[in-house]
Amino acid sequence: MPPKTYFEAATEDANDDGATTSRRTFGRIALGAAAGAVAVPTLTGQAAAHFESGLEIQIQPWCDKNEIEYDDCGVVLVAVEATSSFDPTDEPVRYRFGAPDVVRDGDGARPLNDGFECDVTGDGTDDLVLKFPVEDTGFDGDESSGRLEWERDDSGEHGLSGTDSVTLVESPW
Repeated sequence: MPPKTYFEAATEDANDDGATTSRRTFGRIALGAAAGAVAVPTLTGQAAAHFESGLEIQIQPWCDKNEIEYDDCGVVLVAVEATSSFDPTDEPVRYRFGAPDVVRDGDGARPLNDGFECDVTGDGTDDLVLKFPVEDTGFDGDESSGRLEWERDDSGEHGLSGTDSVTLVESPW
C-alpha cells in the first residue's frame, strides 16, 4: 500500500481517539519547521549571517543631501561614527557598502583603503571616513538609503550594520 498523503493522514487522525492525533500532528509540525529553518537561510543568499544594527553612519558626511551619482565611476564617502559601544578607529577595516539588498546578499563595494580618521560629528572623538567605488555599490537609482556592514571576523558572517538616507542622481556627464 502506498504511503498516505499528509491530508489523508490528518483526516484519519481526526477520526482516532485524540491521543495519536496530537503525537502525529506534533511530529509532522516539528519536522516541517525543522526543514523550513534549514531552507530559509539557504535561499536568502547570506546563509546564517547576522548583522545587528549598531553602526552610526553618515553617507557623504559633508553633503546635506547625501547625494550619490550612482551611474558615475567616482567614490562615495561614508563616515563610521565612534560611539560608546563601537570605536571604528580601533577595529579592522572589514566593511561592505551599497544598496541595502545588495549588501544583505553579501555583495557591495569594499573600501579603497583603510580610510582616514576625522572628527566628523564635532564631539571631540575621531570617526572613520571610508571611500567606496560607486560602480561596486549596486545602486540602480531606485534606492533611498544605503547600508554599511562591518564584518566582525574574516568569515563575514557576523558584525554590525548601519543605514543612512541617500539621494541618487544621474551623473551630468
